[in-house]
Amino acid sequence: MGLMRAIKLIGGFENLYSRLLNTGSDFCSYSGKKCTNYLHRPDDVRHFRFGGETMQRRLGRQTVALDQPPVILSCAAVGGKQESEGPLSEYFDHLSEDSFFGEKTWEKAESAMQKLALSKALEKATLSPGELDFIFAGDLLNQCIGTSFGLRDFGIPFYGLYGACSTMGESLALASLVIAGGFAQRAGAMTSSHFCTAERQYRMPVPYGNQRTPTAQWTATASGCVILGAEGNGPKITAVTCGKIVDKGICDVNNMGAAMAPAAYDTLSAHFQATGTKPSDYDLVLTGDLGVLGHQIVAEFFQQDGVDMSENYKDCGMLLYDIQKQDMHAGASGCGCSASVLCGYLLRQMEENHLHKILFAPTGALLSPTSSFQGESIPSICHALTIEK
Repeated sequence: MGLMRAIKLIGGFENLYSRLLNTGSDFCSYSGKKCTNYLHRPDDVRHFRFGGETMQRRLGRQTVALDQPPVILSCAAVGGKQESEGPLSEYFDHLSEDSFFGEKTWEKAESAMQKLALSKALEKATLSPGELDFIFAGDLLNQCIGTSFGLRDFGIPFYGLYGACSTMGESLALASLVIAGGFAQRAGAMTSSHFCTAERQYRMPVPYGNQRTPTAQWTATASGCVILGAEGNGPKITAVTCGKIVDKGICDVNNMGAAMAPAAYDTLSAHFQATGTKPSDYDLVLTGDLGVLGHQIVAEFFQQDGVDMSENYKDCGMLLYDIQKQDMHAGASGCGCSASVLCGYLLRQMEENHLHKILFAPTGALLSPTSSFQGESIPSICHALTIEK
């Protein structure tokens, strides 16, 4: 190309890049206008062309509307003993009374859960591992060993992720973007958690029997897997909002709900603003494992904005268990919490036409034992996806 044309193209990209970066909490990154409330919708919508003729719309700084949305071809949920005693037990594909899942260690048990979840999701979609272009997956363990050892025999191109308990949202978002962009025909999204592995890594060894605080949550022993495709029948992922790291200075590792709630509020606000929607436009707005306290905090944040979330706002951490009967304190947590609620309960409700449009927004606390020992606060994240029938 000619020199002048190259200069013009480079200048255009620089202008777009600067507009993406030049944004604060009070400004819309594309319109450049001050946002007087979180429902402000950008006037300037950018279109990006990927993979041939596919076209996606970038709404604001964090949200992408998928004009050729990927389809959920199948899903599977696997759980343990506590999950089998909860109110959603009938929605699981596999439940085990054995916390070891037939293995010798709890870490190997978590890998076994992922194998089961992926195998069952592939079976339900009548697909083989070789027919997946990618799989996006992760867990809570150091170096994500639950995932890497669980998937090593499948031979699927693999992207390992760590988004803490938001990993189901992160994996679904990335898989959706890859398919909608024309870079894959089919992809998997999966995560897991195990009560015993998480307690041993993040808090106290299980045999120690330490007392739990009222704000503590119970890490789910569960795994969830979704198979997405460019074509097919099923619910579609029509919009994705990537969360930002939010840290309000909470340091208590037994109060994850309070640590993650600001991230949930930030991402939900960004999603509503970018898409021009409001909570009542969805059959259900569902955050991931904030538990009783975190759910209350998010509702109060929106109440201060004049937005009533009481009608259709739920949290996965309040659905997975019978909190009082099973003595779960503030509710459930862990990657497997939101993953199993989505892959078991929510998508079944959509299949049976009880739900038609939901906003799924799992949250994660991006801490480690080392950061906690060093007195660091807990940075958090939340990713949101619109799923429509």
